[in-house]
Amino acid sequence: MSHATFAFPTTSRFGAGVTTELPEHLNKLGIRRPLVVTDPGLVPTDAFRRLESALGEDGRGVRWHLYAGVHPNPIEADVREPAELFRREQCDGVIAIGGGSALDAGKAARLLVKRPGFDLAKFYDEKDWSGLAPFIAIPTTAGTGSEMGRSSVITLDATRRKAVLFHPELMAKLVLLDPELTIGLPPKLTAATGADALTHCIESYTCPVFHPMCDGIALEGIHLIVDALPRAFRDGGDLDARGKMLIAAGMGAIAFQKDLGVVHSLAHPLSTICGMHHGTANALCLVACMKFCAARKPGLYRRVGVACGLDVLKCSDTDADRRTIDFVAGFLAGLNLNQRLAELGVKRDQLDALVEQAWADPCHKTNAVPVTPDDLRALYLEVL
Repeated sequence: MSHATFAFPTTSRFGAGVTTELPEHLNKLGIRRPLVVTDPGLVPTDAFRRLESALGEDGRGVRWHLYAGVHPNPIEADVREPAELFRREQCDGVIAIGGGSALDAGKAARLLVKRPGFDLAKFYDEKDWSGLAPFIAIPTTAGTGSEMGRSSVITLDATRRKAVLFHPELMAKLVLLDPELTIGLPPKLTAATGADALTHCIESYTCPVFHPMCDGIALEGIHLIVDALPRAFRDGGDLDARGKMLIAAGMGAIAFQKDLGVVHSLAHPLSTICGMHHGTANALCLVACMKFCAARKPGLYRRVGVACGLDVLKCSDTDADRRTIDFVAGFLAGLNLNQRLAELGVKRDQLDALVEQAWADPCHKTNAVPVTPDDLRALYLEVL
């Protein structure tokens, strides 16, 4: 029996309105001067106004500062600029609010508070990341699960590629899961972020790394998403659906402690080269990749099908996979996530660059079945 290391995430507070508890949590963590990190699109929203209300116009003794420049796919400047603001204003903690991009940038900014001027491309050369500023994560989307993770995905200046910065110290000290903050999320983003969570759960479950606790969490995450995502897509004010999606997104992030697979290796370059939303990229590649894996490892998706509510336990391996993949394809189509890449602006002359970056991406190394560069090219062509 192989050895394995298991870890479970941080303290989370879940429920409608838990954002109002923020001042008491800041007090417990000893944060008196937080830096709030977000993206420019969130600032005019009700979700941000709820954060402002929680902190209080007079700060209730909390003097907070704002960085609101995070890009949809965060770049190195989104890490360096808030770190500089943190030092200049003598902040003592970070609150990141928004989608995965804002949360990833807020997490990683603390690295450059600790090591000003550090070359993030050499992240793994530095072993001591202890003593980072305390971090509170407040997601306003239900997708990446970045609030639960020990990693931050940033496009680095040196490589122009997404890099995964992973370290236990990146974990949030506290997560506030408030479904009221996700009510304003438009249907298109609700679908794309929810598909991201679904992809995390499916890929992590089928990843061959041994981690049965993550397997169980992934399957329950799939079950929650199949129930809640269509409801949240149809009715953005459905608090029960919104809450379940927040939980499921976090479960997906917990599950991919195991690692991910070829869908993510295809999706990451679609963001860096083509500017595509990460959840959309995952959704458009998912079904083709499931077919690829099932053809080489029959029966791979049987328990995924059970989690989706399908009666596939007594089916043949091939039929169980086919029914499960058909269900996922129909599920995504119901969320308007069944376009071709070309419809979203991806060009055939970008294929070489996409394949090169996908092959360099580490996620496919833990795919359910091995892949080659030719396989990656064929998969891109299938969904182009």
